[in-house]
Formats: sequence, structure tokens, C-alpha cells
Amino acid sequence: MSSVPPDQPRRPAGSGAGARPTERAGRGRQVPAARSDATRSDATRSDAARSDAARSDAARSDVTRSDAARSGAARSGGVPRAGDRARSGVAPRSAGAPSRSGAGRSGGSGSAGGRPRRAPLVVAAGVAAGWAALTSYLPVALVLGLAQLSEDAAAVTKALSAGLAGWLLGHGVPLETGTGSLRLVPLALTVLAVWRLARAGVHTSRAIGARNARAPGQALTAAVAVGSWYGLLGVLAALLAGTGGLTVSPVRAGGTLAVFGTLAALAGAVRTTAVVALLAERAHPVLRDGIRTGLVAGVLLLGAGAGAGGLAVATGGGDAADMIGAYRTGVAGQAGVTLVSLAYAPNATVWSTSYLLGPGFAVGTDTAVRTSEVSVGALPAVPLLAGLPRGPVDGFAAGLLAVPVLAAMAAGWLLARRVLRAAADDRTPVGWLALLGPAALAGPVAGALLGLAAVASGGSLGGGRLAEIGPVPWQVAAVTTAVVAVGALLGAAAARTLTR
Repeated sequence: MSSVPPDQPRRPAGSGAGARPTERAGRGRQVPAARSDATRSDATRSDAARSDAARSDAARSDVTRSDAARSGAARSGGVPRAGDRARSGVAPRSAGAPSRSGAGRSGGSGSAGGRPRRAPLVVAAGVAAGWAALTSYLPVALVLGLAQLSEDAAAVTKALSAGLAGWLLGHGVPLETGTGSLRLVPLALTVLAVWRLARAGVHTSRAIGARNARAPGQALTAAVAVGSWYGLLGVLAALLAGTGGLTVSPVRAGGTLAVFGTLAALAGAVRTTAVVALLAERAHPVLRDGIRTGLVAGVLLLGAGAGAGGLAVATGGGDAADMIGAYRTGVAGQAGVTLVSLAYAPNATVWSTSYLLGPGFAVGTDTAVRTSEVSVGALPAVPLLAGLPRGPVDGFAAGLLAVPVLAAMAAGWLLARRVLRAAADDRTPVGWLALLGPAALAGPVAGALLGLAAVASGGSLGGGRLAEIGPVPWQVAAVTTAVVAVGALLGAAAARTLTR
């Protein structure tokens, strides 16, 4: 009898405990498992061989990189970097161990730690100050040399010396002559010198590595260094310019240019070192917005004055042409006279602004040019004076008196728009104090700006009747403060009301 119970299925032959399993191959054909195991064993050995080959290639690549690193270090006189040693399996050399290749030679042009080299402060400030002085002097020498093109070499030398005197005058250094003191500063040259010195402060701050350092001390150090060099150049210019009847005090020139250079260079240094951004972040919003609005109002007032002055000169263009033609110096000389007049164009802008504000200005002793009266005597034949008004304003010209108020209202309107836009972005309410506070503060800021401009624009042209030229600074400052404060308040309130 069979030992297999009838309820269990019969296993096929070859499926016992000691039998190898079979695998199907193809359609219905079975392949012994031994042949499949052999195939898998061959594949495993092939993978191992490929892995060994890959490791061998990687080892050869590491050796190649290590050799290249040693070769590069030998050519540069240094040692391989730590990363190259780690990749090549070579232990890094200790700090005090000598290099076997290139020992005793420099390891590169950079400073320790990979930081860029910094120029010495004295050298950087000297080069920057010298370049600023040269670029602001050359236009003066060119203008004064135009009238000497047909003269001999000695006359050209005198023109260069006179150019130094004019350059010093542009910085506020008075020139003493036999007929009196020359103190009327050509503000166009002053603006050029300020710009070049501000760039000198920028370059010096970058050279000493103070860019975006947010360090007021470094900005002040760079500015003082530039100012010191500029003062020395002022002393040298005073010694060379003291010819042809002109007398310039070297001490006065050195001190004036040192202060001038320091302040102008500081304007560029504080921006490069990000000190301006630092102060703006720490300042109260009312103070920050008030200063900005006052500066905007002052610039708008000066722009209105420039427009009024240009219109006056344009309407009197015939007189200006006759004055230029009266100079019998040829084409070059007449071009020089025209350029000298343009050098005083910013002065005329300040005078026109003072005229629109009300205080007016003087063009000599016991003279007055105001909207309510015009009292002048005999004037020099200068093209810039061809646009002086003939009498008090009347008719449609009286509308010019509203220009300063409109400029102040525009500044207040811009203030309100800026504050309201920032509040909308932050989703915060805006109170009246956030608008009226900066608007009221804008008045004194604009008054100080216009008062300083009035001081810089006035002076004297020798003695006699031309000993007093320009506006009265305190009057300009007081009127500007009142006009801008009221106008900015009106503009800000109007913008706040209309944007609800």
C-alpha cells in the first residue's frame, strides 16, 4: 500500500528535500537551478572586476592631481593647498615646516588669509587729493588761457598763474589786489571742486578697505587725510599764484582748502562706508522725513530761481551780446568772457531765488533789486547782469511771487505720498503727526540750505561801489523757513485729505 495519504497531492519527481529546484526557460521548458546560479556568479565576478577597475582609475586620478598640485606649488614657490593634500592622501605640512620646492620665495601677491592688499592711507589720500585738484584746476586754466592764445609764452605763463588764483578763489580764498579784495566766488568752480573731492573721499575709503564698513571713524579718517593733502596743495598754489599784482596768504589758503577738502571728502566717504544708511536707520522717522523734505524744497526753490534767471537773461539777450562784443579781445577772448559769466551762473541762480522769495539782492553799495523796487547805478559790462529787472514787478509778472509757495506745497505733497505709500505697504495707520511734523521741520532745513547758499554766492569785486554784491543771508534764511514750513504743511494736509 502507498504511504502517502490519499488527501495529499502527489509531488512530482525530483521535488524532494534533496532535489534542486528548477526554473522555467522559454515556453514550458525548465532549466536546472545550478545553471542559473552559475550565471549569477559570473555576473558578480564581472561587477567586482569593474569596481576594482574604477578604484584603480580613481587612485590614478588622485595621483595625477597630487603631482599637478606639487608641480604648481613648485612653479609658484609655495606649497600645495590643504585641500589638494587631503585629496591626494598626503598629510598637510605643519605651519613651520619649510617647503621643499620654492623655499624662501614669496607665496603669492595677495596678503595673508586671501584678503586683498590695502593701500596705505597717506598714499591713497595723496593721490586722490592731487587728482581732484588737477581736474578742478584745468578748466580754470583753460578759460583764462583762451584770451592768451595770440600772445607770447610769457603771457601764457601769466594765464596759468592767474588760473591758480582763480582756482583758489573758487574755494573761497580771497585775493588781494591794489584796488581791494576779490571775494566773489564762482560757484560753478566750487561745485566742480566739491564733486571731485567727494570722489576723492570715495576712492580713499575704498583703498583702505572701509567700503560698507558702517564705521564713522574710518570715514572721518579718510576725509581728514584727503583734507590735509588738499591744504598742502593750497599752500603751494598760493605761493605760485602770488604774482602779477595779486597777493594770496599761504596760511589762509592752506587752512581754507584743508577745511574745504575735509568736508567735501567726508560727503563721499560717509556714503561709501554706509554711514549715511546707518544714521538714517537710527534717526526718528519724523526727523528723517523732515530733512529729506527740506532738501527737496530747497532744490525746488533753486530750480525755480534758475528758471527765472535764465528767462531774464534770454529776454535781455541783445544787451548781453552787445556787452560781449564790446570786449576787443577776438573770438578766443570773447569765449573766455562768456565762460567766466557761466562760472558765475550758480551765483545768479541764488540771487534769482532770493528775488522770488522777496529779500532780493544787491549789485553794489546802496543798491537793491527786489520785487518791490529796483535801485541800481552804473554797472560793469558783464553779460550776466544783462537780465536785471528794470523796475518793480506788475501785471502778470506778479504771479512769480507764488512760485516759492507752490514749490513748498509740492515738497509737502511728495512727503505725504511717500509716507502714505509706506504705510499702505506695512498696513499701518498714518496719523497727522507723521505728516505735519516733517512738514514743519522742512522749513528750518530749507532755510539753512538757502542761507548757506546766500553766504556762498555773495562777495566783493574790489573796493568802491562793488564792495557789496549778493543777498543778505539771514533775510533769505528767515523768509525761506516761513514759506517752506507753511507751504509744506498745506501740501501735506491736502494730500492726506484727498487720498482718504
